[in-house]
Amino acid sequence: MPAEAPSRGPGRDIPEATVARLPVYLRALTALEERGIGTCSSEDLAAATGVNSAKLRKDLSYLGSYGTRGVGYDVDYLRYQIAREIGVTQDWPVIIVGIGNLGHALANYSGFRSRGFRVVALLDAAPERHREQVAGLPVRPFDELEDIVDQQQVAIGVIATPAVAAQDVADRMVASGITSILNFAPTVLSVPDGVDVRKVDLSIELQILAYHEQRKGAPEEGGQRPSRRAGTAAGVTA
Repeated sequence: MPAEAPSRGPGRDIPEATVARLPVYLRALTALEERGIGTCSSEDLAAATGVNSAKLRKDLSYLGSYGTRGVGYDVDYLRYQIAREIGVTQDWPVIIVGIGNLGHALANYSGFRSRGFRVVALLDAAPERHREQVAGLPVRPFDELEDIVDQQQVAIGVIATPAVAAQDVADRMVASGITSILNFAPTVLSVPDGVDVRKVDLSIELQILAYHEQRKGAPEEGGQRPSRRAGTAAGVTA
């Protein structure tokens, strides 16, 4: 099995699997801080994140030694160190392209600002959208992309368009200087080296859940698949 590729950020190399878990730890630490909890053990934090404590301690070791034996972790300090490592101690300007139902939902998502991201522009190619205002921002023509990226120093773009338009949008984003893309369109994007793409496909996640649901109801060898509906009905009439 090949070794995990390290993250490419400045400073120490951290495995991508660890990078993917750092936001989970940050969310749990923020929740603990909001509850007034000042210190926590690795076991407590592991339980709050669904990660085993040995893996959690290994992940945090890439950041440095922030725990105290017999005491645990200072919640506020560890939260800050993880936020700094991720890069969300600063305010990242973000643009969203494609203001349909999903684009509306993303624009109205309050979690962006509280986690270090500020939506600075909403763009759509459809002229009828340009009369709309969403989450306090006007929907602007997609042709204004380059000017907005330059003026706002945008490095992160979100694509919420139909699949057929996504590659063209990504190409324009890359040409304008955007180097990180969050893609909600159900298609695979082709981008040059140096551009990072994270794909969110809700239909695939649902299909994975459907697979597990199907396996839960699969018949054992030599048996028949149980009918949940029939079983429930039998229980009611018994």
